[in-house]
Amino acid sequence: MTIGILSTGIYLPSSTMTGKQIAEKAGLPLEVVESKMGIKKKTVPSEDDHTCVMGIRAARKAIEKAGIDPKDIDVVIYVGEEHKEYPLWTASIKLQEEIGAYNAWSFDVALRCGTTIMAMKLAKSLLETDPAIKTVLLAGGYRNSDFIDYKNSRTRFMFNLAAGGGAMILQKQLKKNTVLETSIITDGSFSEDVIVPVGGTKEPLTEDSLHRYKLDVTDPEGMKRRLEQKSMDHFLKVVRESVYKSGYEEKDISYVAMLHMKRSAHHYVLKELGLSEEQSIYLEEYGHIGQFDQILSLELAEGRGKLKNGDLVVLVSAGIGYAWGATTIIWGNG
Repeated sequence: MTIGILSTGIYLPSSTMTGKQIAEKAGLPLEVVESKMGIKKKTVPSEDDHTCVMGIRAARKAIEKAGIDPKDIDVVIYVGEEHKEYPLWTASIKLQEEIGAYNAWSFDVALRCGTTIMAMKLAKSLLETDPAIKTVLLAGGYRNSDFIDYKNSRTRFMFNLAAGGGAMILQKQLKKNTVLETSIITDGSFSEDVIVPVGGTKEPLTEDSLHRYKLDVTDPEGMKRRLEQKSMDHFLKVVRESVYKSGYEEKDISYVAMLHMKRSAHHYVLKELGLSEEQSIYLEEYGHIGQFDQILSLELAEGRGKLKNGDLVVLVSAGIGYAWGATTIIWGNG
């Protein structure tokens, strides 16, 4: 059964933060922020850029681009973050209502910055196994930049966290942008390395602990030592597994829609896959918009004429926890 991507949508806030501003806040040389971290600027939320709201805006763009009636959407999967308008809130139901998907049922999923890749695999399974489901919308927002303290050097690798919303519509029997196979790896040995230490059941939020309601790294040196090479190995492994499971070889890859990470890591992945810099887009003008980097990269690549009919495209992500994921698609009608 063929499952295709009917359309995508991206919402980016108008407000931005420059590499110079990050350098000043963090007390870092501008060269480190722009060249090593690879952040020339990033999107940050304006006053009304709430998490689910940004997902709604992205979803509306995807629906308009697809030219479909929202009432024809069968399932809405919210692929945003736990950090949203309200705690203990199912954002998918709000999103469903706001876009007019009145005939759908909806639910939220989360795998940090790997959520979109995971949800694509989940949506594909739903479409393949349930005759009643023909169209699935993935949508959500991201603004985990709210949890960054630029004075905390332990979280320096997350200074690229940005804000925005993304959406993708998948459809059964659509012979366009065909979704092939996905590979996902999760490693629980890193599950408590990056956390917001207060606000949960272990340490409820109080007036005295409010200043600690930020992302932190519990063992920065240990995490770096354990993760550095493993992360790159897993990153490459999910790409290769996704491609091989889809019936192709590494040499067949035409474009990689990759999350934003430090510049050297981006170049390392391309080199190991035998790809040129022209076969991906480094998101140094946007930052890391969580699980929506792959959608943003696809839209930018399409706009710049980097994608041709029949191209083998790999979407690849990594998320704290730790999780790595990749999905292979055949672009266009190929």
